[in-house]
Amino acid sequence: MTSTTTRLLRLLSLLQDRSHTGRELAERLSVTDRTLRQDIARLRELGYPVHADRGPVGGYRLGQGATMPPLLLDDEEAVAVAVAMNVAADGSTGIADIQANLERAQAKLDRILPKRLQRKVTALRSVTDIGPAVTGSREPDAPVPAETLATLATSIRARTTVRADDRELEPYRLISWQRRWYLVAYALDTHTWRALPVASLNEIATGTRVFAPRALPDSDLVAFVLREIASTGWQVHARVTVLAPAETVIARINPTVGVVEPVDDSSCHLLTGADRLETIAIFLSMLMMDFRVDSPPELVAHIRTLADRYTAATEPVPQR
Repeated sequence: MTSTTTRLLRLLSLLQDRSHTGRELAERLSVTDRTLRQDIARLRELGYPVHADRGPVGGYRLGQGATMPPLLLDDEEAVAVAVAMNVAADGSTGIADIQANLERAQAKLDRILPKRLQRKVTALRSVTDIGPAVTGSREPDAPVPAETLATLATSIRARTTVRADDRELEPYRLISWQRRWYLVAYALDTHTWRALPVASLNEIATGTRVFAPRALPDSDLVAFVLREIASTGWQVHARVTVLAPAETVIARINPTVGVVEPVDDSSCHLLTGADRLETIAIFLSMLMMDFRVDSPPELVAHIRTLADRYTAATEPVPQR
């Protein structure tokens, strides 16, 4: 027979999931209807707002109360919350005064995480870098399961290979940027360094081969990843000649947004990309510098549309 405390915690976990009928809860907990009603009453005394809905489809559910009661998280939920807080704690949320609250919440979660889960979270924190929020983004999010990140982080820490899409990789670093995750890895099939979108990797599995660390492709792996994204990682890419010195363009956009190549003292090439041509057109309009589109030709049409729209916006409104 389970103790009352254990049973209450189990009941609370069930109620946090969804609404249940009394019969369902009694059967899941192996108790009588009378014991169930007593347990519901105990939860209410502890501050948990358990609501009872009457009728043929009624049941018990956990609702909103006047105060914030403690929550129960399963293993996957706990890891997911810890990962999310770790990413947000770098200050990139854009929410004022959130840093201290995040740190307190993170400390509370760290104190109670079981060691097996703590190892996963600690591994992920130690091998993750956060990309700078240097531009806005209209691109769709690419969510990644927290367990996938934990698997990659464990392999990075242990220096063991991983297999993904029938390729063997040596994993080195995880980079989080613009709500997307990238893996810096050395691909053994092509013998090249790659910045791989984690969301696009399938059937990720930890390998058994331990590898010796190689010389990194760049001392700044965040910059390496973002340069790879700019040159190969988007759905569409653009090459633009900017009529300004390379150092001026770099100071304006941050070199990690795209690859800037000097042409002469008064011009440079900018290689950048996005998942839509419209995004590149808007980005170029924000440069506040003269430029010429070298490729692709489809980008010119989007820029002309913007030009017409901006021109129309500056024309005086006819007086009636």
